[in-house]
Amino acid sequence: MDTPFPYNRYVTGRDFTGRRNERTILQNLIAQGEHVALYEPDNTGKMSLVQQVLLDMRLSGKQFAVARVQMMQVRSVAAFLKAFAEAAIRAVASSPSEYQQIVQTCLEGTHFVFDKEEFAAKGHILSLGWDIDGQDEEAVLRLPQALSRRGLPLVVVFEEFQNIMRCGDPGESLVRSFDRMLAGQKHSAENGCTYVFMGSEVNAMKEIFEKRHFFYRTVQRLPLSDITERDIIDYVVRGFMTSGKVVEKELLLGMCKLFRNNIWYINTFISICDSLSKGYISEQILVEALKSIIAVHEPRFMMIMNDLTTFQGNMLRAILEGNKKFSSTEVIRHYGLSSSANVKRLKDALCKKEIVTFNDKDEPVLLDPLFEYWAKKYYFEIE
Repeated sequence: MDTPFPYNRYVTGRDFTGRRNERTILQNLIAQGEHVALYEPDNTGKMSLVQQVLLDMRLSGKQFAVARVQMMQVRSVAAFLKAFAEAAIRAVASSPSEYQQIVQTCLEGTHFVFDKEEFAAKGHILSLGWDIDGQDEEAVLRLPQALSRRGLPLVVVFEEFQNIMRCGDPGESLVRSFDRMLAGQKHSAENGCTYVFMGSEVNAMKEIFEKRHFFYRTVQRLPLSDITERDIIDYVVRGFMTSGKVVEKELLLGMCKLFRNNIWYINTFISICDSLSKGYISEQILVEALKSIIAVHEPRFMMIMNDLTTFQGNMLRAILEGNKKFSSTEVIRHYGLSSSANVKRLKDALCKKEIVTFNDKDEPVLLDPLFEYWAKKYYFEIE
């Protein structure tokens, strides 16, 4: 069913709103062959931005191929290499004979093969009958450059790139190899491939790109600013007008504040409002929609809280109540945090669980705006 407020897919064209500055910057970076890292919380519009920029580039006449590497299920180096290589091959080829030819030429001497029966049964371009080795890794990492030299430039988009570190020491070793390869290509005239590293686990991506300094000076981070309230309100009002409905802009300001301008939550919330109304969107409809969206997410929020230790829950409450100096004697005593050494462990634990992150001033930021609202109002009952 078509809706003016899509929330179950990335959006482009008339459904895309805001982020004009990031849109221009990302387009310029990709056009210049610069590698980019985008790490923001889940459902904040990363893929929509990338797809809109790629659309803009195509409309301007630029020709290139795109490989989307989905890493949601990657838990081993072999799984990563297969996902990476298959995405790159599918970006430039479309038939079994082309797949086979690329595997035989570009991955010659590796343990990867094109198995016709495996492809017919499961659609897998690559089969691996042996353990991978360093030669396999190097060949796959260099595959996009080899393919781009055969035809169109290639843009490789990694989704949930942080999952590579879940492969343990082999994953870290692979990242080091990838890092060295990109550093060696930094000033190479043969570099016809651009990488976009995306991740929704903010702290895990920070660990790779900021704390461990992988891809230092070879990958540029593009932080996403909030979509402005004006852009959101204009977008919502315009969407309601398509079905002859009306909403007061003042009511939408509270919505923007509650969801911290998170466009996915707003689209979900407004879609509920749309389903509850026939004409005028009243304040009562917004209240009912809020109850509905909380009911949908509350089981997930309860799982988050049930996964916390007592100390971690106390630390979260201290954050929600606006504290910033967590190692002070007063805060440690009031919230039962035990010691300043324990505070450091609690901060790390909440970051690893992707509940909170800390900005450059070491100030806490809750990653999920609706979870923040729910935890304050319903779980801790903070006034």
